[in-house]
Amino acid sequence: MTQQTKSTQDDILVDVRRLKMYFPITSGIIMQKKVADIKAVDDISFTVRRGETLGLVGESGCGKTTTGRAILQLYRPTSGEVLFEGVDVSKLRGSSLRALRRRMQIIFQDPYSSLNPRMTAGAIIGEPLIVHGLTKSKQEFREQVAELLSVVGLNPFMADRYPHEFSGGQRQRIGVARALAMRPSFIVCDEPVSALDVSIQAQVINLLQSLQEQFNLTYLFIAHDLSVVRHMSDRIAVMYLGHIVEVATRAELYENPLHPYTKALLSAVPIPDPIIETQRERVLLVGDVPSPLRPPPGCVFHTRCPVAIEECGKPDVLRTHPAGSPEGFPGLRDMGNGHFVACIRV
Repeated sequence: MTQQTKSTQDDILVDVRRLKMYFPITSGIIMQKKVADIKAVDDISFTVRRGETLGLVGESGCGKTTTGRAILQLYRPTSGEVLFEGVDVSKLRGSSLRALRRRMQIIFQDPYSSLNPRMTAGAIIGEPLIVHGLTKSKQEFREQVAELLSVVGLNPFMADRYPHEFSGGQRQRIGVARALAMRPSFIVCDEPVSALDVSIQAQVINLLQSLQEQFNLTYLFIAHDLSVVRHMSDRIAVMYLGHIVEVATRAELYENPLHPYTKALLSAVPIPDPIIETQRERVLLVGDVPSPLRPPPGCVFHTRCPVAIEECGKPDVLRTHPAGSPEGFPGLRDMGNGHFVACIRV
């Protein structure tokens, strides 16, 4: 192994390998029998480097949130590996998993439903400290909670208030403080600003970026707003119907999108310049997103793809195609400059 390869591997914090997350559908009341699977996440692989933000984008229902929760083992994956600092967390149980979860946290999407209305802000933020036995006295507990409130831009005197006494942006800051309580190295940001007003979104995003520099955090930033992702991410992975179809750096993806689905997503992002906005080409997708219960054969995007050919819908053809994979889905091909795309038409 060369020194360069070893250095690259040491730089990887999270390594997801062929992750699948299927939810079974059963019939019967007493003797339940599995009749089908909802393929929420279907054989995806990617890495997250230390200190970076990897954006994960796609339409609602494409499997973004499920991916984040499967990485944290909130959902137990159907198959595949999730390596965190070289340790496969999917094989851990009990105290071993609990100890590792201190290093991996999540910021939930909805600041209104993710906070217990019967607990004060201080109790919500400090609960992880008690669970993991990180405080020795009430005084130390109050000091740590006050520090966390200050870090996220809230007054420490707000610790005794209940969630309904805060605005949406303040509630999300409480969620951020709760995630920081364990001093994690990796945080899954599950659409943390989608439920907030635009002006508040900017404040929370700036806060997340400031905290990343201050605590050397690594983010998996899940979102469907491409403008937010562009501002936040170093690299971006585009997801469609349980599959990752394109991965590239932020600049490369926005300047040179290759996958037809990525082009369609970017064409829907408004541009402030009215002249450019009227002149640029729109990519319109026909039809609806197929059901993950019965995904299309071959490339799952071929039913809506404007450049699809007959071979795109044939799994057998894709298996033998140079760009295909054993599963009959186009594999991610290296196009150079850190750009990977899953499409035989590129």
